[in-house]
Amino acid sequence: MPNYRIDFAKEILGVPFTIGSVEIHRARDPERARRAAELRFARQHGVGDWRERADLALLIPRG
Repeated sequence: MPNYRIDFAKEILGVPFTIGSVEIHRARDPERARRAAELRFARQHGVGDWRERADLALLIPRG
């Protein structure tokens, strides 16, 4: 199964600034990896939804 890194960014004046990332080591597909990362990011930051802290979730496939 592929590995993924999801970078969470806040967009300021149209420029994304990464505020955190989550590594997902096993996921069947990119969509599942993104969902798992969103949940983990929200838990790490103590919020109900990841969008309270970030504007973008950018998925990066890893070897």
